Amino acid sequence: MADLMNLFGETLISKLEPDNPLYLHASDSTSLTVVNIKLKGTENYTVWANAMSLALRVKNKTGFIDGTFLKPGDNEILGSQWERCNSVVLAWILNSVSEELYLGHVYSKSAAEVWKELRDTYDKVDGSVVFDLYQKINSFSQNGSSVAEYYHKLNIMWKQLDQILQIPTCTCNASNQYNNFNHLVKLMQFLMGLDSVYQPVRSSLLIREPLPTIKEAFSIISREESHRNSNGFVSKEQNVGFISKINSVTDNKKKFSKNINQNVKCTHCNKLGHSIEKCFELIGYPPWMKSKSSQGFKKQAVSNNVVNSGVSDVSKSDAASLTPDQVSKLLGLLNLKSGENTVSSNMSGRSKSLFCSVSFMNLLFCKFNQVLKGYGLGL
Repeated sequence: MADLMNLFGETLISKLEPDNPLYLHASDSTSLTVVNIKLKGTENYTVWANAMSLALRVKNKTGFIDGTFLKPGDNEILGSQWERCNSVVLAWILNSVSEELYLGHVYSKSAAEVWKELRDTYDKVDGSVVFDLYQKINSFSQNGSSVAEYYHKLNIMWKQLDQILQIPTCTCNASNQYNNFNHLVKLMQFLMGLDSVYQPVRSSLLIREPLPTIKEAFSIISREESHRNSNGFVSKEQNVGFISKINSVTDNKKKFSKNINQNVKCTHCNKLGHSIEKCFELIGYPPWMKSKSSQGFKKQAVSNNVVNSGVSDVSKSDAASLTPDQVSKLLGLLNLKSGENTVSSNMSGRSKSLFCSVSFMNLLFCKFNQVLKGYGLGL
């Protein structure tokens, strides 16, 4: 007889429809966590209660916490199934509370009793809770985060405040006016917390008639953010190209420094590492040394200008004091000094850049002046 009753009970339970509160799916175990948030106390009870109610509504088990689905007293099999479902719901509640709250309710037997006790204890809304939440909303700012992240965090706090204040949901004229005012306050809070880079867009939104909704303002600000990010990406690519160019110049300098031969000395600039045929002062500087060469050339040009200006002034003053006889002697000396002509003929085979070198011209002038001094006609 007992076996027959067990068989009847198993058959009855197996025929329960999913919309029956006594129905349990194979995945509805006591270790299941139906919500990702844990109840800590008054500070998050509203959020936790809404999340838990939603999860139990999906499972069709809200009757076990609000007392609307009582234990069947006329059917032992269904009564046993009710106790099983009650224990499962109670386990889900305990799995979603903090460790301190868990220890205080682990010995309870009724899910409805635990739910009521948690509500009576932590569903307390006073002025301090409203003040803290309202202060967080008004002081909350974007602070460099994305517009979407800023908006969603602000929207969460708005919903928490609406839940605490119990915003009216009726369709009367007074309710519509209050909702319009509430939306206006939220729009101002959203615009006030934006970063200063969105000041032009914010100003254009505030002068619109009528004012945009919160979602419209969020959409416009998001498009502006996307536009700024695309411009920033192009700028980033340009910076990468500039850096790669600098790295290329640096690599060329490193290669040049490695190839310096300390055993070779230039007879023109008296520096080690190259011969006169490879002297940059004569053949020109490579592109990756332009900055250095231009600075050096500017310094050299200034000094040469000083020397040349001094020589020019001396030459003009001395030339004015020479007699025609001295001038003819000077021209004769130029023809007699074949050694100096040899220097000129030897240098004629070199590149034009050598004759354009200010250093060479200074050297030639010094040689010429020494010759003149030997004849008592030095400038």
